[in-house]
Amino acid sequence: MTRTITQRELRNDSAAIMRAVEQGATMIVTRNGAPVAELRPVRRRALVPTAELRRAFARCPAVDFRAMRAEADAFFGEDRIDG
Repeated sequence: MTRTITQRELRNDSAAIMRAVEQGATMIVTRNGAPVAELRPVRRRALVPTAELRRAFARCPAVDFRAMRAEADAFFGEDRIDG
């Protein structure tokens, strides 16, 4: 739900407005009747538990790093910074 508020409302009721935004509301702020800003909740990053990641990656095939490096060298050449 998007609600339109005036700049004065934002100034006078900022704590209540910020609580509403934190709970998911979106606000369009107007100045002299013209929209000038949008307040909306910030998307929070979802943290995935380590155990869940381990289970997910356990089903992935093993990586052969030597074969991967040989393939990269064949494609890009063997010039390396590390010698």
